[in-house]
Amino acid sequence: MTVEISGDPWSTLDELLGVDAVEPVEEGIGPVAFYGRCSTEDNQDPETSLGWQLGNASKFVEPLGGTIAAEYFDVGQSRSVPWERRREAQRLLAALKDPNRGWNAVVVGEGTRCWFGNQFSLIAPKFAAHGVELWVPELGGKFDERNPSHKMLMNVLGGMSESERQHVQARVRAAMDAQVLNEGRHQGGRAPYGYKVVDAGPHPNPSRAADGYRLKVLAIDEEVVDVVRRIFAEYLGGRGDRAIANGLNRDGIPCPSARRPEQNRHRLADGWQGSTVRAILENPRYTGYAFFGRWTRQEQLIDSDDVAAGYVIRFRRAGSESVVRSRKPAHPQIVSVEDFTQAQLLRRSKGAGKLRAARKLERSGRATTRTYLFRGRVRCAVCGRKMEGSPRAHGMYYRCPARTLAPGSPVLTEHPPAVYLREDLLRESVNGWLGGLFAPDQIDHTVAALIESQESDGASSASVEAAKTRLADAEARLRRFQDAIGAGVDPAALTDVINTAQAERAAARAELENTPTTSGVISEAEIYAMVDSLGDVRAALSSSKPERLAGLYESVDLQVRYEPGERAAEIKIHPANRVNSVRVRGGT
Repeated sequence: MTVEISGDPWSTLDELLGVDAVEPVEEGIGPVAFYGRCSTEDNQDPETSLGWQLGNASKFVEPLGGTIAAEYFDVGQSRSVPWERRREAQRLLAALKDPNRGWNAVVVGEGTRCWFGNQFSLIAPKFAAHGVELWVPELGGKFDERNPSHKMLMNVLGGMSESERQHVQARVRAAMDAQVLNEGRHQGGRAPYGYKVVDAGPHPNPSRAADGYRLKVLAIDEEVVDVVRRIFAEYLGGRGDRAIANGLNRDGIPCPSARRPEQNRHRLADGWQGSTVRAILENPRYTGYAFFGRWTRQEQLIDSDDVAAGYVIRFRRAGSESVVRSRKPAHPQIVSVEDFTQAQLLRRSKGAGKLRAARKLERSGRATTRTYLFRGRVRCAVCGRKMEGSPRAHGMYYRCPARTLAPGSPVLTEHPPAVYLREDLLRESVNGWLGGLFAPDQIDHTVAALIESQESDGASSASVEAAKTRLADAEARLRRFQDAIGAGVDPAALTDVINTAQAERAAARAELENTPTTSGVISEAEIYAMVDSLGDVRAALSSSKPERLAGLYESVDLQVRYEPGERAAEIKIHPANRVNSVRVRGGT
C-alpha cells in the first residue's frame, strides 16, 4: 500500500507520530535569561540537572518566541540560601541594573528549585522595578504582580519547596541511622585519629556497585594507634587535656592535622592542642562501635532583626536522643569500653562545676619555660587542690593561696592565707627516701614490701584508690557544708559548691560501681622487671639535670600531700599501680 506524501514531509511525519508541531511566532518575548539551581539535598549530577532544567525552560518559552540568551546556574547552593548569597543568582540580580544586558525576561526550569519559603515575595519586586518579566512553568506563563492568584500560588510553591527539602533530609537521615544501627556502616567523612579508611569490597547497593562505588570501613592505623592509647592512659592517670597535649608536643609526635594535611586543610597543623586531646577522649568510636549523629547541622539566623538576610549553617552537639550506636562492633577496638566509660565519668566529675569551678579546684599543666620538679604532684591537704609552682629570688616554692577558693567555701575557715612548701627541702627528703628504696642492697626488701602490700582481692588499683579518695573528699566537703548551714551560713551562698560536691560524689560512686575488679596479684618477677625498667635510680637522683629527675618522678608516679599544720608531707609512689607511702618532714 502506498501513502502519498504531501509537499511538507514533516507535517506527514508529525501526523503519523502524533506530535503537535509548534507554529513559529513572528513576534514573541524575545531573548530571555535562564536561571536554575542544582540540588544539594539529593546529590544530583550538575550536568544532568542543568540539562533537564534548561530543556524545560526552552520548551516553555520557545513556543512564545523566546530564546535563551544567558544562563545562570547555581551548583552546590542550598535552596534555603537567599538569592543575594548565591553566586549565580547574585550575578543575575546585578545584571538587572545593566541596560545593555541583552534580555528583558527571566525563565526558570522549576520554581520549587529556585525559591524557598518567602524568597519569591522578596525577589519579584526587584525584577518589576527594572521592567524584567518572570516566566514560571508552574504558572503557565509570566508572573503578574496584580493577580492575587499568582501571588498565592508562588507562596504555595515556596512552602512546597521548603517541605520537600525537609522530607528529603528526614528520609536521608532515617536511612543513615538504620545503616549504622543494623550494619555498623561507616558514613564517610574523616577517619578518627588512630584509624584509616580501607576498601571493603563492592557497595551493597547493586546500582551503586554497578557504577563502581566501593564500601569503605575503618581499620587501625598502626603508626599512631599507640598515641591514642597513651592519651587515654595518661588521662586516667590524672593528667589534664593540655598537659597531655604538651607532652605529645615535647615528644615530637605530629598532631592529626600535620599527619594528614589533605584531610585537615582547615587546620594550621601547629601541634597538639587541649581541644584536640578532648575530641579524642570524647569520641566513642574508639570502642569499636559505630556512632552517628553526635553533631547536627542547625540553621541560625544571620541577623535576628533582618530575617530576609537568611540563615547560616552551624554544627552543634546533638542531644542524646539523636545519637545512634551500632548493635554490634563495627570496626577494630582501640580502647576498651570500660576504660572509655571511666574516662567519661572522670570528665563529668571534673566538669561538674563548669569551667569556673574547674579552675578553682584543679590547675592544669600549662607550657612553661622552667622545669618544675614536682609539677602537678603536690596537693594541699586542706583543700585538696594541686599546689602551683612559685619561683622566688631565694628558691622555688609550691603554694596554695586561699584567695582562689570559691567565695563562701567552709574550707576558708581552715585554710591559711597562703600555704608554701620549699622545693629543695622536699627534694632532699624525697630523693633520700627513693635512694634508700632502690639501693642495690635494698631492692629485695623493697620488692618484698610491694608484694606484701598487695591486697588479696586485687582491687586496689590506682584508679580505684583515686575514685575512693574523690568520694571521701566529696562526702567530707558535703558534711562541712551542712555544718556551715547549721551554724547560720546562708544556704544560697553555698549552692554552687554543694552542687559541685554532689556531682563529684555521684561520679566517683558510678566509677567505683563500673570499675571491674582484677583477679590475682602481680608476681615477684613482674615487680623486678618494673624496677629494672626504671634504670639507674641513684644516678637519676644525683643528676644535675632537673629534666631527668622529673622523669624519674613521673616513672614512679610520685604524689605528695602536704599538711601545713603539721609541716609534714605524705609521699606516695604507685609502681605497678600499687601504693607504697611514707611521711617525711618538710615546711616553709
